[in-house]
This record gives sequence, C-alpha cells and structure tokens, in this order.
Amino acid sequence: MMAKKDEFLEQIELKRNELIKVVAEDGLNSNIAVEYSQQLDQLLNKYDELFYKTGSGF
Repeated sequence: MMAKKDEFLEQIELKRNELIKVVAEDGLNSNIAVEYSQQLDQLLNKYDELFYKTGSGF
C-alpha cells in the first residue's frame, strides 16, 4: 500500500511542478494551466479518497 501512496504523491508533485511552469510561461488563465489545474485536482481528490476517507460518515 505504501508504494501506491508514494506513487500518487510523486504524480501529484510532478503535476504541481508542471502547473507552476505553465502558469509562469502562459499565465494562470491559459487553457493549459486550467487543464493542468483540473488534472491536479483530480489527483488530489483520488489521493484523498484512497488514503484518507474513513467511510465512517464524516
């Protein structure tokens, strides 16, 4: 399980770095920045779902 968690964290970090780079080059509202931001949100939501949701109704 730990390897999968580490892989997710690595993917999140890579996408975050890509987003920072595109924002610096093309601006926050560029199509590619919006796309990368949405991809990062999806990764973060999936990470949260897999590793932090307890399923106990919180």
